[in-house]
Amino acid sequence: MSTPAATPEFGSTATGMPETRDAARAVASAWWLWLVTGVMWIIASVVILQFDTASITTVGVIIGCMFMVAGIQQFTVAATTDSARWLWMIFGVVFVACGFVAFFNPADTFAGLADVLGFLFLTVGVWWTIQAFLVRDVNPLWWFSLLSGILMIIMAFWTSGQLFIEKSYTLLIFAGVWAMMHGIGDVVRAFAVRSIRDEL
Repeated sequence: MSTPAATPEFGSTATGMPETRDAARAVASAWWLWLVTGVMWIIASVVILQFDTASITTVGVIIGCMFMVAGIQQFTVAATTDSARWLWMIFGVVFVACGFVAFFNPADTFAGLADVLGFLFLTVGVWWTIQAFLVRDVNPLWWFSLLSGILMIIMAFWTSGQLFIEKSYTLLIFAGVWAMMHGIGDVVRAFAVRSIRDEL
């Protein structure tokens, strides 16, 4: 009696492997999505690094997209959590509202971000520095994060003493380089996923 009972259980595990492989193959078949988004990010970086009105508009739109994605993430967390759901909803509404403002006023969004660029650099630099010490025991490259944090803090103080036009150019350079690196990363990831698909 015990042997027939064990047989279906073993069979379900065995049949689960092809199902898992099929699911992985289905996800990997969408490798071209990373390729498309990577190309779009690279195009956006080229537009930004032209240093003209289109650059300012592009940065404003990118900021709007980031706000919208952050808002969707908050709504997703609110739908899957049981505690403080109202708090996640409030932040979601705020982020989505900021996204719409950035879409309708990209130039003003860019100007506002450039105005507080020094504070943003300082926040990122402090966080990278703290993070370096937090992962010191498990990450052999913790010193790279520490060095990046210190350099970002130096950039924060340098940027805070600059005029608005210089802050604007600094923001454009950082946004353009970030978009370029993001696009190259997505393109590399696309071909990596494609190679995995071919092996499945």
